[in-house]
Amino acid sequence: MMYVADIVSSAGSVLLVGVLLFAVSGVWPPLVAIESPSMDPHIKEGDLVFVMEEERFSGPDDHGGVVTAANDDSYRTFQQPGDVIVYEPDGNSRQTPIIHRAMLWVEEGENWYDRANKDYIGSADSCDELSSCPADHAGFVTKGDNNGRYDQVGSNPISEPVKPGWVVGTAEMRVPLLGQVRLQWNKAGATDVVTDEAGPTVTNGTGPTAANGTAAG
Repeated sequence: MMYVADIVSSAGSVLLVGVLLFAVSGVWPPLVAIESPSMDPHIKEGDLVFVMEEERFSGPDDHGGVVTAANDDSYRTFQQPGDVIVYEPDGNSRQTPIIHRAMLWVEEGENWYDRANKDYIGSADSCDELSSCPADHAGFVTKGDNNGRYDQVGSNPISEPVKPGWVVGTAEMRVPLLGQVRLQWNKAGATDVVTDEAGPTVTNGTGPTAANGTAAG
C-alpha cells in the first residue's frame, strides 16, 4: 500500500507541476524537447524549452505578440535580436513543430528581397528567385540560428511565411539536456506504425505523437 501511495503521490506531483506550468504559459504542452541542432549554440539538441503563449508578455513593436529581429535590435532573446517561436510548418499540426527565430514580418504580396539579409537567401538574385517572394500572405520569415538561410528559401523550403495562427508560442527559457528523456522515449516508440489515409507513417519524432512534445529545425 505504501508503494502504491508513493506512485500516486509522485504522479499527482507531476500532474500538479504540469497544470501550474500550463496556467503560466497558456500553451500545452508548455515544455518541448529539442531534437535538432538548428538553434545552436543558444538552444541545443536535447534541451528542454519552456514555451509561452506569444501574446502574454509581448515585447515592443510586436506582430501578434512576436517581435522580429528586424523590428527591434535591442530586444533580445537567447542572446540574439527577435523572439524565438515554435510554429507549425505550413500550418500543418501533424508535423513536428519548428523552433526558430522570427527574423522579419512581411505583408501579403510584398517583395521582401531588398529587406532580406543577403547572407540568408542562398543564390537568389531577385524576388523571383525566392520561393515565397512576393509573399502569398502576411507572416514571419524565420531562421534557425545555426542555419545558413531563411526557412522560406530554397527549392524545398521548411515553410511558407509563418502566419500568426501557426505560431504555438514563444520560447522563454531552456533547461540543458533534460529533453533527452523525451527524445529517448520517442526513439523507443520508433517502430510503432500508424496508418492513415496517406499510408503508413512512423512516429519517430516527425509524426503525430512526437509533435506533441518535441520541436525541430
